[in-house]
Amino acid sequence: MLQLEGISRHFGGLPALDGVAFAVPRGRVTALIGPNGAGKSTLINCITGADQPTGGTVLFRGQNITGLPAHRVSRLGISRTFQNLRVFPRLSVLNNVLCGLTGEGGRSMIMAMLRLPALRHRERLLRLRAMEALDRYQLSDKATWPAAILAYGDRKRVELARATVSRPELLLLDEPVAGLNADETAAVGGQLKRLRASGHTILLVEHDMTLVMEIADQVVVLDSGRCIAAGTPTEVRRNPLVLEAYLGQTEACA
Repeated sequence: MLQLEGISRHFGGLPALDGVAFAVPRGRVTALIGPNGAGKSTLINCITGADQPTGGTVLFRGQNITGLPAHRVSRLGISRTFQNLRVFPRLSVLNNVLCGLTGEGGRSMIMAMLRLPALRHRERLLRLRAMEALDRYQLSDKATWPAAILAYGDRKRVELARATVSRPELLLLDEPVAGLNADETAAVGGQLKRLRASGHTILLVEHDMTLVMEIADQVVVLDSGRCIAAGTPTEVRRNPLVLEAYLGQTEACA
């Protein structure tokens, strides 16, 4: 599904990513872990067009998408969430999720100006899909609420609903349970497990190792912008380089 070949990103003279290479298989969950500052979010940005790699190649379904702008990457079937919440606070919950369907709303200015029946029909279908997404994440009763008044955990779920409403082929999740309490983490974790069970292809950036070990099929570890290990959760958990760089020696006894 996704192949990264020697991805590098330099800011001035400092390398945030240095020759990162790994593959994300179709229908599997690949977890990307590492200490803060390892380059995980920078890599997600380079994949999705929010940032441009200094070197290397990003292949999606065999197509070179390196350097494409974010809107074109999205239309290819790649969706994401953000480490820092990116909801629109003044928009309703429903309209926030509808933003995930902008690529399917049509591009004809004439249809938009004249409000032709075909356009109104399409809008009804898109609203129905958005409401179905809200229902999956237990948010349908808050569809008309402004996103600004939602609790933090609910806003996280709004982001997940928006990221999945377009039925993307590849879903990139950047720390989806960061900042959540135990109950909220369990709820979001359950939703991620359902996505995994339904065959979604996911690249997951996460620090919650319990969640990673439960749902990931493979784990890739970054440290200082370099890939230092890759394998099954069990293999990575026992890797001495990973223990030293990230998981800590206490994991050796787990």
